[in-house]
Amino acid sequence: MKTQIPTPDAHQEMREALRALCGRFDPAYWQKVDRERGYPEAFVDALTEAGWMAALIPAEYGGSGLGLAEASVIVEEINFSGGNAGGLHGQMYNMNTLLHHGSAQQKQQYLPGIASGKLRLQSMAVTEPTTGTDTTQLKTTAVRRGDRYVVNGQKVWISRIQHSDLMILLARTTPLAEVRRKSEGMSIFLVDLHQAIGRGMTVRPIGNMVNHETNEVFFDNLEIPVENLIGEEGQGFRYILTGLNAERTLIAAECIGDAYWFVDKARRYATDRVVFNRPIGQNQGVQFPIADAYIETEAANLMRFKACALFDAGQPCGGEANMAKYLAAKASWEAANVCLQTHGGFGFAHEYDVERKFRETRLYQVAPISTNLVYSYVAEHLLGLPRSF
Repeated sequence: MKTQIPTPDAHQEMREALRALCGRFDPAYWQKVDRERGYPEAFVDALTEAGWMAALIPAEYGGSGLGLAEASVIVEEINFSGGNAGGLHGQMYNMNTLLHHGSAQQKQQYLPGIASGKLRLQSMAVTEPTTGTDTTQLKTTAVRRGDRYVVNGQKVWISRIQHSDLMILLARTTPLAEVRRKSEGMSIFLVDLHQAIGRGMTVRPIGNMVNHETNEVFFDNLEIPVENLIGEEGQGFRYILTGLNAERTLIAAECIGDAYWFVDKARRYATDRVVFNRPIGQNQGVQFPIADAYIETEAANLMRFKACALFDAGQPCGGEANMAKYLAAKASWEAANVCLQTHGGFGFAHEYDVERKFRETRLYQVAPISTNLVYSYVAEHLLGLPRSF
């Protein structure tokens, strides 16, 4: 039976083109990348050459000028193909801060290079070891001295530095005690990693259960030119929300791609696997959990596209982006468990890819925002309940 997952939609022609490209990178390719804890360089190059990595960059800067909905289809299809968009998705959402809040000169200087692939903006440094998702309490400081900002502090879980030329950095430029609201006084900087590493910036890789390139970063009097400040000083927290809403929506799309992959993988195995002289998928104990996973994925998919529609229309979408991420991460993790259980012992074998994808999708119960923080956001901002922290 020919797969009907994901459900055909308005982006079907785009999906077919992406599937043709992704089809050139078979399971053995992704298994090798995972086994070697490597980076999917050839895959990223192919996406870049085909123009997919420049989806959100306006045509005037050499990009495709597409919306977040189309960008979300790209990462969804990568994961549905059996790949992992986690090695490249930062390029899409990180540049949103530059695109929406950078100066005309900054956009002209950097966006064409990012669109062509000559520059990579894969990295964003926000999270710190002592504050986690309590971003307003961050300790990294940037103090202006003449035509430079001097940065001191520490960041953690900063991804893809080894495959980036540029990095978005959030640092406090006004002490917390001197601002009216704790979300004020933080600023966004564009860091040239080739100039920074070894000259005030130290990077230490963090080994982890997923092949996700991430690091701890230390700043010791790192100097950043004043012209690398994005937007106005002190408005960085507000600016970065643009990128975070895009990030959460794209992560939701990746989880949806994973969930559809797990459902399809389980469906096909349950149809073909014969035990006690009958396909195991004939048993309700096998087929009902698969059906449940599909239903949950379809529901999450609707919220993903709602968040995309609001973002592309320039309307507030914080609630929808958070809920899409929550629903999609939940659906993908439940589908992963169903798929592994359906495969039984074979689900643990590398050659089936289930265990690899199982590990990859588990990440999104925690990152880029944890489930509990989504609950808090919805409770406070959508339901009007008292702030819980």
